[in-house]
Amino acid sequence: MATAFVVGDLFRNKATELLEKYPTLPEDVRKELEETLESSGPTVVSFRTIRNLKRSLQDEGHPFYLHEFLEDSSLHLPEVVKPPRNPELVARLEKIKAKLANEEYNRITRNVNIQEIGRNGTFSEIGLQVRSVKAVVVTIFNFLVTVCAAFACSYMGSQYLFTDTAARVISAVITASVVGLAELYVLVRTMEGELGEP
Repeated sequence: MATAFVVGDLFRNKATELLEKYPTLPEDVRKELEETLESSGPTVVSFRTIRNLKRSLQDEGHPFYLHEFLEDSSLHLPEVVKPPRNPELVARLEKIKAKLANEEYNRITRNVNIQEIGRNGTFSEIGLQVRSVKAVVVTIFNFLVTVCAAFACSYMGSQYLFTDTAARVISAVITASVVGLAELYVLVRTMEGELGEP
């Protein structure tokens, strides 16, 4: 809390005039003003000194205007001295901070279960996915081999029926298409059975 003014040159000039004009000022007020004027650098004058000066001048009938004296002055705010912290309190606060941080961590990781990740996590699902992809690749390869084999057998076997190459190719394509459709029908029925549909 402010208890003094930091006065400027205007206050010094006015105070010098007062000391010359009014030699009947009380001794304590005169002494404080002289000390203020003698000091160099930023000068601090207490509220008490200003009140005593005002009272003295009003008692003598001099009109005292405070704003004229303190026009270039400012409030002197002393530095706040922080008391040293109690080491027990600091240790207790650190414990509380650590406890709160731990509770926050536990709240964030509450739904994470390491054992569950090991059982059903991404690494355990890779084997299942590889087996599924392997089954699909084998099925597609089996389908292609069956259709190609049907085409080859039909083409080679039709040489005894047809002498023309175009007729042999057409009969081989028709046979391969029929085998391919039959293979697809069996594949779809098998997949329906795996999915649980009749």
